[in-house]
Amino acid sequence: MILKTFTFAHVVISLVGIVSGLVVLAGMLAANPMQSWTAVFLWTTIATSLTGFFFPFKGFKPSYVVGALSLILLILAYQGLYSHHLAGSWRWIYVVTAVASLYFNVFVLIVQSFLKVPALKALAPTQTEPPFKRTQLVVLVMFVALGTLAVINFHI
Repeated sequence: MILKTFTFAHVVISLVGIVSGLVVLAGMLAANPMQSWTAVFLWTTIATSLTGFFFPFKGFKPSYVVGALSLILLILAYQGLYSHHLAGSWRWIYVVTAVASLYFNVFVLIVQSFLKVPALKALAPTQTEPPFKRTQLVVLVMFVALGTLAVINFHI
């Protein structure tokens, strides 16, 4: 029962991080810093990455790499925004690391969706099938494009 509650909390935090991250990304594209949304995004995404390490798994999992990379990126994003106030190169560092962190959360959402949603699992039961690979590729390309536009547009 405790694991179910923990999993539910982790999923809710992750979804809040993704939704708030998409709002923040839209703000970046419109040169709007959306400070409150940004705080929600950064803290929930940090919480998502941290709580991911507390699931009872044996051995080393790829999710640990994603979580660790996400935390490194989030530290840089936090530093760029709150310590360096987006001065100089910290503006693009913030945008790139925040967007990459959001991408990692969406990447995991896609992985989990293909594992847990029956219709998606039927399309790609081992996650090596074309529907899974195409979905991940399309999402990656979208994030690279949106991240590039965000770097160009986000000036405050």
